[in-house]
This record gives sequence, C-alpha cells and structure tokens, in this order.
Amino acid sequence: MSHVFRLLDTGFHDAFYNMGLDQTLLEGAGGESLPCLRFYGWKPRAVSIGYFQGLDEEVNVFSCGERGVDVVRRLTGGGAVFHNAELTYSLILSLDHPLARRSIQESYRILCAGIVRGLKNFGLDASFVPINDIEYKGKKISGNAQTRKNGALLQHGTVLLDNDPELMFELLKVVPEKAGARPPVAGVKQRVSSLSEILGREVPYGEALAAISRGFGEALDIEFTGTPGNPSEKARLPSPDEEERALYLAKNRFADSLWTGARP
Repeated sequence: MSHVFRLLDTGFHDAFYNMGLDQTLLEGAGGESLPCLRFYGWKPRAVSIGYFQGLDEEVNVFSCGERGVDVVRRLTGGGAVFHNAELTYSLILSLDHPLARRSIQESYRILCAGIVRGLKNFGLDASFVPINDIEYKGKKISGNAQTRKNGALLQHGTVLLDNDPELMFELLKVVPEKAGARPPVAGVKQRVSSLSEILGREVPYGEALAAISRGFGEALDIEFTGTPGNPSEKARLPSPDEEERALYLAKNRFADSLWTGARP
C-alpha cells in the first residue's frame, strides 16, 4: 500500500521564510495530518548554521553582509552550509509513520533512498554514505540533517546543482586543522561535486525537482497529493494558516539576531 504525502513546491524565498515554513510543517506533522515532502530554493543566497553551532566561529558575517547573503540558524544540527545553486528538500512525518525509524542512522538510510533513486533519473549511480551524505564516484553531491520534536521528524537536505567553493570559503570560516595540507578550495573540489559538473550542462531547479520528487515516490512508495482540501497536482503551496505561521516565525525567530547569534 502506498504512503500518501503532500507535495509542496514553494519556490525561492529568503532563508528566514524557508526555515519558518520548515518549523511550521514540523509543528503540524503529528496526529492525523498527512506527511509532507517540500522542495524549495534560496533567494537571496544564504548561509545556514547548525542548531548547536556558534555564529562567530563558523561564519564571516561581514562578508555575508557585503555579498548580500542571508545568515540563519537551522532547527537541525550539523555544520554550516552555503546555499546557492541547489535544490533543497524537507521531508516531514510523524514518528509513528511506517517510514520513520527510532534509529537515526536507519532513518537517514531509508529516507535518503529518495535522493539516491532521484539521481538515477539523471543516469547517476549514487550511493548513501553514513552518517548522512550521498556521493557519486566518491564525491559528495547531497548533505542531509534531521531533527525530532513533539513526536515528529524533519529531515532536510540539498542536491547541489552547481558549486562555488571560492565564494563558500569567503563566507565560511575554516578551522585550520580541518583544512589539512591541501588548500581549502582545492580540497572541496576533490570532495564535492554537483549535477552541472557531472553532467556537463546546467541543470535547472525545475528539472531537478521533477527527477528527485519522482525518485522519492519510487524509492519510498509515495503517492503525492496537493494542499489539504484541494488534491490537484497544481495545488503545491502551503495553506493560508501555514503561510501565516511561517511568516510569523520568519520575522520573530529566524530573522532575529538573538536567535541567529546565540547558541540555544
């Protein structure tokens, strides 16, 4: 029997709205509500830091301001991420759902299968690499993070459409012992790749969304529907109540310098 999910394509928004809507969907994921798979992009470009990270230790805030790059603290853990040319997804479901697992590692393995299968739609034989990465020919193409609150699970992650390590290292601070002997930019080029680099052509957001959403459907046996009360495939936007809550959280939490700057 297929699992029924809402499919949302919320397009390009600033970092504060993106994180506000993720929290909104997580808050509503318990009880009788349908699980949700959301896709989105970032405009303007952004840096997100992990829930437990220190802002000043991870981010060159001045350079972000000079470049017009948003800085936001995520709900999930992990390291700082530069969000530029990418397809970002959020998968939200109750911990009672058959696709959820108590083991975080097993949960990553199951849910990341959607990305792995989606990349096969581009002809790429990618693989899941614990703890939470997806690689193609030894290079990372997708990173993922997860949080669990109030009986629900949120996993979000990225599929890199293009890569700009020079700009990334202008915006993020690199701990010297992590950089190793190799120059940081060269090290990233050795370890990270993107769809555009692999395929030798530009991969638009819409093309990636179609392939990856189909991959989730195939790998996890998901049947997609639209917004509650309107199952049309075109109805892929948040409900008015969700939109209102997301905007509130964007303004009053995620755009708040106290939230971004202070460790929780």
